[in-house]
Parts: sequence; C-alpha cells; structure tokens
Amino acid sequence: MLKLKLLPLLFLLSSFAAEAFAAPAQAPMEMPAEPLRKLQGRFLHITDMHPDPHYRPDMSEKSACHRNKPKKASPRSGDYGMPYSQCDSPFTLTNLTMDFLEKEWSSEIDFVIWTGDSARHDNDRKKPRTTNEIYMLNRAMARRMEEVFTIKGIPVIPSIGNNDVWPHNIMLPGPNTVTSEFSSIWRSFVPFASYQVFQRGGYFSVEVVPGALAVISLNTMYFYHSNTAVGGCDAMDSQDPGNLQFDWLEVQLEVFRGRGMQVWISGHVPPSAVNFFPDCYARYTELSLRYQDTILGHLYGHMNADHFYFLDAEHLRDQRSQEKRAVFDNPRTEKRKGLYKSLLKDFEDMPKTSKNTSYDGYAVVNVSPSVVPNPYMPSFRIFTYNITGTPYAPSHLDGQAAISTCNANTERSTRCKDQKHWHTHPESPSRTNRLWTPLGYAQYYLPALDASSKKHPPKYRLEYLTYPLALLHPPDAAAEAQFAYPIPRRHLPKSLRNATRSESKYAPYRLEDLTIPSWTGLARRLAEGTEEKLRKRFRKYMYMGADEA
Repeated sequence: MLKLKLLPLLFLLSSFAAEAFAAPAQAPMEMPAEPLRKLQGRFLHITDMHPDPHYRPDMSEKSACHRNKPKKASPRSGDYGMPYSQCDSPFTLTNLTMDFLEKEWSSEIDFVIWTGDSARHDNDRKKPRTTNEIYMLNRAMARRMEEVFTIKGIPVIPSIGNNDVWPHNIMLPGPNTVTSEFSSIWRSFVPFASYQVFQRGGYFSVEVVPGALAVISLNTMYFYHSNTAVGGCDAMDSQDPGNLQFDWLEVQLEVFRGRGMQVWISGHVPPSAVNFFPDCYARYTELSLRYQDTILGHLYGHMNADHFYFLDAEHLRDQRSQEKRAVFDNPRTEKRKGLYKSLLKDFEDMPKTSKNTSYDGYAVVNVSPSVVPNPYMPSFRIFTYNITGTPYAPSHLDGQAAISTCNANTERSTRCKDQKHWHTHPESPSRTNRLWTPLGYAQYYLPALDASSKKHPPKYRLEYLTYPLALLHPPDAAAEAQFAYPIPRRHLPKSLRNATRSESKYAPYRLEDLTIPSWTGLARRLAEGTEEKLRKRFRKYMYMGADEA
C-alpha cells in the first residue's frame, strides 16, 4: 500500500472529484481572516507543474511514462520523475515540492506568483486528456496552494496556462466554460472586486501589499498565436478578447500609477514576436514601456528554459524580429535549442555602454524554468525586493514623448496615430534601488532526480543566485535587525554561510539588484564574450546541464 503521506494529491483527486465537476460557485469562497503578516521582502515564482495521474515508475519515455516497461537497461521513469524527458510530473514530485515549500518557505515569503499549466500535456494518444481531468488536476493543485499559502494569509496569484484548457492552446472569447470553471477553482485567489472581469476574460489583479504593491495576472491565451479561436488583437476589432484585456490592463496601470503603487505583471506564455500575435505583441510592448515607472517586472513560464530578454521599442520596427520565429517557438520542439545563440545575438545588438543606452526604451521579461522535469529538472525561484527604501512619487511630468512602436503590422491602427506620453523616470523602482525594487532571486532545483528512490527521495538544492556574495549577509547588527538575510542563512549551502567568502560557483552574475540597468549590464557582459565562464554558466542554467546547442 502506498504511504498516505506521499499522496495528498491523490487524496484530493478522489475527495474533490465531485466538486471538480460541479457548477461553479457564484461568489468567491471567503478564507479565514488572518492578521496582516509582517513583510519578509520575498516572494515565490513557481510554474508549469504538469501533474500526471497516469505516471508510473519503471515505464518507457515513449509511452509518456505510462506503460511499456523496457526489457533492456534503457532509461526508465523514476519514482520522482524522469529528467530530460517528455514525461510529466508524478504526484510524488508535486507533493514533494509543495511539502518542501510549506515546511521551508511558507513563513519566509509574502506572496506567490503561480504562472499556469497545472494539468498534464496531451502527449499520449492512448490516454487522451479530457476536460474533467484538466479541471480535476487544477482543482487539486489549487486546494494544495490554499492549504500551504492562502489560509496563512499569503496571496496566491495564478494564471491560466495553454495546457489548462481543452483542447490545449484553444480558448474562446469569454465568458465561457473555462472562465466559469476557473472562477470556481480559484475562488480563494481572485478578489471579489475582480470577479466579474475574471468571468469575462480570465484575468485579474491583486493588491499583495494593500495600497502599495500589486500583481496583475494576464490571460495570455488571448494573445497567444496558437489560439486560433481569437482575432489576435486586430486593431479594427474593439471587441476582440485580446483588445478588451489590454483596455482593462491600461486602466489598471493608470489607476495603480495614480495611487502611487508598483506592479508586477505575470502570465503563462511570455510576450515575444513569436509567441504573441503581432498586434498583441505591439500593444503589450507599448503598454510595458509607457508605464515603465509603475511596472517592476514581467514574470512568465511556458518555455521551460531559464532565460531573460528585453522588450524594446526598436524590435517592433525591426523586421528582423520576424526571423526569430524559429527560436522562441513551441518549447517542446527542437527549435528551443537555438535559444542561447539567439539571445546572445540580441544582446550583441544592444548599445555597447551604459552611456549610450536609453533605458526609457527597455523592459525586462524573466522566464522561469518549470517544476515538471520535461525536458530539464524541477525548479522554482525565490525573489527578494526592497521593503525599506524610500517611496517613488510618480508625476505626470515624468517621462518623455511617445516613442513610435508602429511597423508594417500595426501602422493601419489608430493607436499608431494617437501615441501617448510615456511614464519613465530614472528614479523609479524599476530603474534604481528604492522601496519595492526587485533585488535578486535564488533558484532551487532537484539534482540527481533519476538516482532518487522512495527510500532516498531527492532534495531541493540551491542552483544559483543573482546577488554578489557581499549582499548575502547583513553588513552589521543594525542591518541584520532591520532586514536579516536576503536568503535565510539556513537555506544557503555551507560554503555561502561564511560572510568572508570572496567567490562562489553559486553567484556568477553579481547583480546589485534586478533593475533595468542591471539586466542590460548583464546582457552586455554576456555579449562581450570576455567572461567565458559567465557564458558557460548562463547556458548551463538555461538548459540545466542538458546537451542543447
């Protein structure tokens, strides 16, 4: 008999099966009132869990780890997953991950950004997915998120993934059965004030620090080029679901900016010239740059490969952006292998010095790797942000005249004739370290997954962090009393617990913070090629050691 402690998801799947297929609730569930928690200055980003109820150990990869035990000593599915494969996550892996987060991190973070794909891939013709299974898996994962975080007063902000719908990649304009079902599944995550908007489009915002800091969860299915059920933000169709979402997003950003708040934008499919319809990509980039002094950053999943890149006004006018379609394509294809070289080429095209860089025209997109070991190894990120700096007071005078984002794909649009003032400022939190500025992240992963067993389960380890070593420890007792360690000392490897360490394999980037100037500085270092070890580390982290070109 399987041990009960290893199967909370199995219990949830059976206990809540009837609930999963019931009619959606008409109002969000009220979670128990919790006192305001002391800010820790950290949050979790987790994505692409892909739990698979059909996964079995010792099965073949060709069967999606569902059957056909290999006769020879060829690779077989393990007790906790099969790394570098096309198999999804066994419940043992998702359970281990959530148990680890509950025990080690739930008291150390302020909120959770969870960017979708909480059902398995449709990768087995003999066991095709069904809508019932998709919703059941999402409901089970949501209930576990509630138990680990929400009930403790930690906001969870989920997003709809392209595999959270059936058929995958396809979502009709709302309201529809998807928005209705997720209104029920996420009733403890979606604020009551956002409920009607969510039922229409599957997007919403949450004030994670009331009156100061918000997270916007976008439904990227209405921007995603693979969704043939929508019009792709056609400029002539004001009722296109992508346009309606951007109209809502613009209002949200304007309201938050007017209140002096800062915002994280999150979603599943990352914004790029390939992933998004051309008009959707143009609108996303224009809004991201127009509200640069309000948006702290952009967090996404879907691609499974660890990387960052820039939204740049010049890219929209550069027809070469269309040539990158083979790079930022479906993450489950061989084309992902060119991602490393393509990013280096992008970085090489940037201004060579900070003096020549106009930061007004940049926004940074961070794409996190996944929990599912498909095709790499399970991982998650812990971000830190400034909770002690001075606040930024936006002004209507901040910024500059509009920078044109029109090209052959968008010049017919009235938006190209009515460009608006851009809100940018070098003292905003996205560009200088002050209150709410992102400071860095630590990425954890499960190495040696294939060598683990039920008797010897795998353990999450620190893979790398973005900070310089000097910032890992408070400089004095007063600083420690104010804000302890960016990463709690007990979570650091022994080699990093000593403040006198001068170098480490865990800290190759040495970023003072995660502002736009810091990211462009790292991009220049990678482009120059003089730090060969840095390039090797960047590539290794992107593919988690896999043999990708």
